[in-house]
Amino acid sequence: MRVMLDTNVLVSAAVLSSRHILPLLDELAERHTIVLSTYVVDELKRVTRVKFPGKNAIVERFLRELPFELTYTPENIDPSEYLNIRDAKDLPILVTAINEDVDVLLSGDDDFAPLDMERPEVLTPRAFMEGKSTSGMIDLCSRSSP
Repeated sequence: MRVMLDTNVLVSAAVLSSRHILPLLDELAERHTIVLSTYVVDELKRVTRVKFPGKNAIVERFLRELPFELTYTPENIDPSEYLNIRDAKDLPILVTAINEDVDVLLSGDDDFAPLDMERPEVLTPRAFMEGKSTSGMIDLCSRSSP
């Protein structure tokens, strides 16, 4: 299964060393394909620089060690072609997830929750770990390799 991560998940893992997110990343790296967009990687670096000065080296090392597929986020996005999302900053993440046909988008961001779409399925990290697929279409407990 291809699982795309939102910036907030990466901040929790790389910068805050969340005891809940780090095991999730281990599980994803072992059993699935982690997908990161160019937009999310750039946003992670920007957020780290602004909100967590001095943690840049930690984030760079985290990105070097995390196995992931890097996908390109389009620069010119026509919002009228996609679902209406409250926070315009999240649109590039959503567009990339749709264009790359990922199975799941993991995010702690509430702006993705009300979107009515089959794919990608948007889940919080906790819901993913608990196997709570909202659509029932994705077997989160499958132990398939990337």
